[in-house]
Amino acid sequence: MKVTGVLPLFLPLCRRLWPGRLAGLSLALLKATALEAAILAGHLLLYPTGLVQERRCAALPPGDGMAQLPVRTGPPVVLLHGFIDNRSVFVLLRRNLAQHGRQRVESLNYSPLTCDIRVAAELLGRHVEEICERTGSNQVDIVGHSLGGLIARYYVQCLGGDLRVRTLVTLGTPHSGTRFAPLADAHPIVRQMRPGSEVIEALSGPAPGCRTRFVSFWSDLDSLMDPLETACLEHPDLEAHNVRVTGIGHLALPVHPAVAAGIREVLDAPHPGDRISGGLTVA
Repeated sequence: MKVTGVLPLFLPLCRRLWPGRLAGLSLALLKATALEAAILAGHLLLYPTGLVQERRCAALPPGDGMAQLPVRTGPPVVLLHGFIDNRSVFVLLRRNLAQHGRQRVESLNYSPLTCDIRVAAELLGRHVEEICERTGSNQVDIVGHSLGGLIARYYVQCLGGDLRVRTLVTLGTPHSGTRFAPLADAHPIVRQMRPGSEVIEALSGPAPGCRTRFVSFWSDLDSLMDPLETACLEHPDLEAHNVRVTGIGHLALPVHPAVAAGIREVLDAPHPGDRISGGLTVA
């Protein structure tokens, strides 16, 4: 989920710098905040390059001097960005996956004017059908950052997408709703991400027989998740695993190489009955 201003990302830090709390300032929080600022600056530079849908062409080649590992045989990987964002947020993750043998990786854009998670989920479903038809694959894996993970989950749970989605990986997704930035409620899609919204209630309802495996990466320094645990997926009918990421914030989740390695582990693991690591520590 990308915000239009820098200040909201640093509010948790400001609260910790308030007089009387300076002694409790965490070095990890300082490092994570500095990294978030650097990532935001870099992403703003890349943002114009991701405004249009990508052309369906050959997979990205490995970087100069970078050996490429053997090609993986898994289903296509679909990358879905967050709120007011675009596919440019996945430049590093996509390259990382390609360098490790994932040749069929596609980044999708949905309109920044999208005002309904359910409409976006229907659009995602049409994209997935087109990808399956074009590639000859029966299934895809999806990696969704923030709102993108919520859209993909709605597609899987409520629109029959579990037939097409083998694994859904979410990165900092507010599965049970976030109370962050209450003034943003003017936007209808933000209201749908609040606890108790119709979308959140629909996702908390029964989902018997859901065939998709869910893996949720959540960060202990994610300033956009309120409470932090909302990025964990807990549902009695879903095969869900939660991976705690220690030491980075919200914007770093689709960028950091340690998280990329965790995503590769998830996508390469056999299904079902696999074993997934329960945490990542980023120094």
